[in-house]
Amino acid sequence: MKIAAYQFAVTGSIKQNMKTIESAIEQAAAEGVELLIFPECALTGYPPHDIEHVTDICYDDVESCFERLQQMIDEKCIHIIVGAVTKEQKKYYNSAVLLAPGKEKCAYHKRVLWGFDKENFHAGNRAGVFQIAGHKIGVRICCEVRDSEQFLELKETQTELNVILFYDVTAVEDLDRYEMLRAQVRARASECGSYLLGVDTICPNQSAPTLLVDASGHVLAEAERNKEMMLRYNLEQIAG
Repeated sequence: MKIAAYQFAVTGSIKQNMKTIESAIEQAAAEGVELLIFPECALTGYPPHDIEHVTDICYDDVESCFERLQQMIDEKCIHIIVGAVTKEQKKYYNSAVLLAPGKEKCAYHKRVLWGFDKENFHAGNRAGVFQIAGHKIGVRICCEVRDSEQFLELKETQTELNVILFYDVTAVEDLDRYEMLRAQVRARASECGSYLLGVDTICPNQSAPTLLVDASGHVLAEAERNKEMMLRYNLEQIAG
């Protein structure tokens, strides 16, 4: 199974984020990628860093983007997981949305809320396990990497690959924080005994890694910090 993660500078402009996401999908599909993941809130921006509040988002525009992306996914035969603020029955969620060829979109809503999350989102209650190309994939979002229980749940369901969408940046360079989060990703992979693919935004200073870790916690591939790029890996052990 060929997987990829695309890190870029997420903004408060849905139009600008959408342009980057579409370009990344085109690139990944041309290279035969089966699963492409994007950072937390990659489509909408993350409040209050990129937008003041969840109520400032036009959710009709968000849904229109999902419809356009679904058309691309159907045409390119690729799966994507993209972070976005979503709204369901007057509740706002920090979501990881799966778009798969020929299927309705589904979402995992962040369950562990921290900091600005508490001011903007409701906590989700979904398991965060997707079936993708015949494989069981677990999904978690940002600060949930700190909570072992969140990943032990995925271990119990025997996920083959877990992904984590980050929006973790700092105003000034903080390599200590980056190394701390990198170590936590490695620890969660080892605890679960499954691969873990993470992706972060990059601006102003990237403080969480975009990398792939194996089931023993060894780093297989890692993107350059603070640089827009796609990290690719052919994960033969869970070949499609």
